Amino acid sequence: MTNRPPQQPSLDDSEHLEVLGYSNSFDRSMSLWANFALGFTYLSPLVGVYSLFALAMTVGGPPSIFWIVIVGAGQLLVALVFGEIVSQYPIHGGIYPWARRLWGRRYAWLAAWAYVWALLVTITAVAEYGAGFVASLFGLTVDATSGFVITLALLVLALLINFSGTRWLSRVARIGLAAELIGVIGLGLYLLIFQRKQEFSVFFDTMGLGGENGYASAFLGAALAGLFLFYGFEACGDVAEEVENPARRIPRAMVLTILVGGVSALFSFGGYVMAAPDLGAIVSGEEADPIGTILESTLGTVGARLFLVVVITAFISCVLSLQAAASRLLFSFARDGMIPGSRWLSKVSPRSKVPTNALIVACTVPALFCLLIWINADLLVPITAFAILGIYVSFQMVVLAALRQRVKGWKPAGPFSLGRWGIVVNIVALAYGIFAIYLLAKPGESGVVLTDWIVLLGLGVVMGTGLVYMLLARPDRKSDAPSGDAIAVADEIQRRTGAIRTISDK
Repeated sequence: MTNRPPQQPSLDDSEHLEVLGYSNSFDRSMSLWANFALGFTYLSPLVGVYSLFALAMTVGGPPSIFWIVIVGAGQLLVALVFGEIVSQYPIHGGIYPWARRLWGRRYAWLAAWAYVWALLVTITAVAEYGAGFVASLFGLTVDATSGFVITLALLVLALLINFSGTRWLSRVARIGLAAELIGVIGLGLYLLIFQRKQEFSVFFDTMGLGGENGYASAFLGAALAGLFLFYGFEACGDVAEEVENPARRIPRAMVLTILVGGVSALFSFGGYVMAAPDLGAIVSGEEADPIGTILESTLGTVGARLFLVVVITAFISCVLSLQAAASRLLFSFARDGMIPGSRWLSKVSPRSKVPTNALIVACTVPALFCLLIWINADLLVPITAFAILGIYVSFQMVVLAALRQRVKGWKPAGPFSLGRWGIVVNIVALAYGIFAIYLLAKPGESGVVLTDWIVLLGLGVVMGTGLVYMLLARPDRKSDAPSGDAIAVADEIQRRTGAIRTISDK
């Protein structure tokens, strides 16, 4: 598979950072399982299924469950590419430093600009969706004002936990992981085994969707059911400098996030379909809250309310993980002098060892978005759609950059390697990503120009403003941090670990 010895020694964490041009500034207290929990609670199959089950069923019916398999397989390929990259570059920020070291400063600026805004918007969307469940638990009437207040409370709660440091982030992430597993696998199995009201053949029943145009267009329209689920695994790499032995552990955590997340989502989605007392009403859109109805009919009123506690725990953990990922990206961006306010954003608390100022931004900007949604509730759906597209675009910019380096001769030098299969996986991952972007960016067919093109317009505004700022302010000229050095770094790592011999060794 590789040209390295089977038991090749790897660099210790400090020496690896030294090779990459940085020194230790964080507390490496995050274990493999805590890192996996962070990525899993960000990916959050419970949040994803809860948020989009009704939409997927009304557009694509029960067969829309297969999008979980399709997108899961595609994103697993992306995760494997990311795994090789982070194994060579286990540094904070994920998408930004990977794009910088694989391609260059300008390219990294655009990739990170898209990704940071997509992350901030995702925090907004998850907190907004979670507010409704909090209101239901306490029997509150959900209106614009109460939703706004609850959303702000969720954002501030996550911020306070993040302020406390990496250990508390790890603890709450593990609690969120337990809530996710109970909420998706546990409940899904219970519904499938004890509350089944449908036959398994229902997953091949289009239930008349698609009409005269055939079912293919309806099935493609339901792609969001999977596309919204499978991102978040990259957050495992965002906190690389807080993980012990990250070059080995983070790739494993990423793969685990995809595999466990996919299985969890299948159990959850499948369980709701099989336990639905009136599937026709859900598919026709007559049932406004299908999951709530299913839970009431299977768990009873008390059981459904107890399950709401599990759901809210998952939402809080998801917001927490998103804030952590966004703050580390902002820190990494600022550490290299690539963003306005770099000196302020790159400060790390000497007590908690977290980038507190970047965390404040990761809470404040989503709060401002929430204010806009409070003014105009119709903004929530396009905001959510833009977040997904922005993240997929930034993902594929990294995948493309990795393929470019492979063509130039780069052989990833981290302890996690795909060997000769690396370039094959890279090419297929890029092809999948382009297909996913097409599905997300494809204009709607409502006939209303703004509605049909809002997602592409949003991406255009973000990328356009980023490009204008880059050309006018030239942040790339203000940064002397390393870039485009994938081959040189790989050679140095191999030299230090003895994977290749120098002239003096002969």
